[in-house]
Amino acid sequence: MRADETAVGRWEGAIEIPSNQLPVVVDLAVDKSGAWAGSIIVPGLSIKGVPLKDVVVKGSEISFGLKRSTGGGLEASFKGRFDGNGSLTGDFVQGGNTAPFQLNRIGVAQVETAPRSSAVSSGVEGEWQGEYEMFGYPRKVSLKLKNNGDLGAGAEFVIIGKRVNNLPVDLVTEQNNLVSVYSHESGITIEGRYRKETNEIRGSLTQGPIEVPLILKRKMSDKQSG
Repeated sequence: MRADETAVGRWEGAIEIPSNQLPVVVDLAVDKSGAWAGSIIVPGLSIKGVPLKDVVVKGSEISFGLKRSTGGGLEASFKGRFDGNGSLTGDFVQGGNTAPFQLNRIGVAQVETAPRSSAVSSGVEGEWQGEYEMFGYPRKVSLKLKNNGDLGAGAEFVIIGKRVNNLPVDLVTEQNNLVSVYSHESGITIEGRYRKETNEIRGSLTQGPIEVPLILKRKMSDKQSG
């Protein structure tokens, strides 16, 4: 059996972290150029459809990593071996820590392409500020949105609590005045509706299972009126 016949497919299982299991789904395929392509889903780490990088298949062995997003992202790698009976076992390595994993092939590959940021409207482009409370502590949010031509919009995302956190942003979209900003490293999503009449983005901030209301107002020094 060829290496591509052994590895291609959707693989589902878990990473065995201390006292817990971390469910994971890996999709592996060969693209039109003959190169390996893949994506991964790890719900417990708020990872969905993140592209794989450096996929190498040699005989019964495979290695690959999580693709680092511009400005940040989880760095992790997998090294494993196929047993020829639809099972893949090996080690997951992240931040110097190693945990065993076991995956089983459950069907055809469903490789996801990475979503791309869209441009934002002139009313949304600019700097926004807001506040929210989580676990009894107040936090301030600063969000600066800027269009970058064909790359869509980018964002500078800062949360200030007990310390200043500059969060990498993977995806910015706006559709029908609904603005979404996603940071997969932190697992934080901001989603809100832009209201031109009040010059606000009103919605929520979500981190894992926690969702809190959030209202962003344009920074006072920003002369852009939308």
